[in-house]
Amino acid sequence: MTTYDKRTRAVTGLLFLLFILMVAVLNILTHDQAFSESENRVLERKPPFSLRSLLAGKFTSDYETYITDQFAFRDVWIGLKTDADRVMGKKDSNGVYMGKDGYLIQHFSSPLDAEVNDRVQAIHSIHQTTPDLRKYFMLVPTAAALLRDKLPSYAPIGDEHAALNRVRQLVPPDIRFVDVYPALFARREEAIFYKTDHHWTSKGAYYAYRVLCKQMGIVPKDEAAFNIRQVTDAFYGSLYSKSGFRHLQPDRIDLYLPKEESKKKVEYVDEGRTAASIYQMDNLAKKDKYAVFLNGNHALVRITTGHPEGKKLLVMKDSYANSLIPFLAEHFAEIDVVDLRYYEGSVTKLIQDRQFHDMLFLYNVKTFFEDTSILNIME
Repeated sequence: MTTYDKRTRAVTGLLFLLFILMVAVLNILTHDQAFSESENRVLERKPPFSLRSLLAGKFTSDYETYITDQFAFRDVWIGLKTDADRVMGKKDSNGVYMGKDGYLIQHFSSPLDAEVNDRVQAIHSIHQTTPDLRKYFMLVPTAAALLRDKLPSYAPIGDEHAALNRVRQLVPPDIRFVDVYPALFARREEAIFYKTDHHWTSKGAYYAYRVLCKQMGIVPKDEAAFNIRQVTDAFYGSLYSKSGFRHLQPDRIDLYLPKEESKKKVEYVDEGRTAASIYQMDNLAKKDKYAVFLNGNHALVRITTGHPEGKKLLVMKDSYANSLIPFLAEHFAEIDVVDLRYYEGSVTKLIQDRQFHDMLFLYNVKTFFEDTSILNIME
């Protein structure tokens, strides 16, 4: 080895040690962050030390997660990593594919037969307990099914349409299955999904609303009955946060505002709060701009409209329902919205107390199979 090579290696090693020292100092000097705006999630805080947690291995595991979350300039490093991955031709990050035309599409794994059966059985159980309540079940395909042509070549992704059909075959015939796949597939060239977020847009929800109205025997409102208003063009959604992919165009959010306005009262029951609109416009100034719809997810939200027919609707849902419910508020006097991920009360008692006329299950395919809260509907 020449003297030049030795000097080069020595300088490289010294620079590397200085870099490590600099990062260590920055980590000490940088204050812990409670929330990551770019990832849209709460960050891990320093775990309390105890001999028991140390011996159990919990302290070291929690501390490793804490260090990872609180690493200095974390967002910068994440961006650099995903940029490097893109240069190398990598098309996926943290379960999210970089698709064509700037679409981020979340991975879907086909469910096991037992997972399908358990979820349908849970819905069947609540139906047996409340047989006189008219029930509808809408299982919404995501962009992974409807925009498959946007996925990278040979992306190993499950078949949502097949999973949806398996559920439809198992649902009891007296629960009306609302199949929105054909209507959404026919409109797939339109902006029915956000590019950086996993939700459908207001336009996608509107097309599904029309299909639901047909099943319910309701006359849907035409698009001409709404003022379609763009409220932001700077929305970076959940898949942008989850993947770490950067240098993408943000989404726009449109609201369908009825031209014939009517008074509405929105009660966030567990929080003891009320609002005069289904839309929480303040959230447009925050990272999670999709929370403009119903202020995000809550255990129980009660919407009162004073509709003359006086019908009551119960919605069991995930966040896909948040942008469809404003359309339904034009047809029901009262709507109770329950998210089983947060609701701790008895659904059966709620049905008995509130005397609903209709009940809607509304989930997207991915959440329906990955989240287990629906299994606890009878508790």
